[in-house]
Amino acid sequence: MGNYVSSAMDANMEKQQKFMLDMNRMTIERQIHMQDAMREKMMAMQVAKARDQFLWMGTFYCFAALAMFKGFSKTRKPAVLAPLLPLTFVVGYVGDLAYGTKMQRMKAEAENVIQLEGSLLDMPAGLPTVDSIDLARFKSAKD
Repeated sequence: MGNYVSSAMDANMEKQQKFMLDMNRMTIERQIHMQDAMREKMMAMQVAKARDQFLWMGTFYCFAALAMFKGFSKTRKPAVLAPLLPLTFVVGYVGDLAYGTKMQRMKAEAENVIQLEGSLLDMPAGLPTVDSIDLARFKSAKD
């Protein structure tokens, strides 16, 4: 009789453990999907911000270039056109980020860093442990 109860408890315990493992797996998968969705939304906001910046900077660039060319036509001094060079690079950079392939190039470079230079990504003094966190917590509680 005791053997029957013990085997029933063992079977129930195994079911509970499997249920807990499945729930933990599902929770982690949900967290991964949620974090990925948040990452995508943040990147979409960055692209939208770059596009808005490009609109404003492009408009400024056009008006500034017209003013510089008008000033050059009156004075015939090439120095009047000098600010056009750095402005061109700035507008080109933002335009590449907003509408070009900069995001794909950044992603590819990040993958290269992860694969080839992973040591650059290590945390200084290593990953924190539960013991180090508790020690810091107790230290701050004493102070």
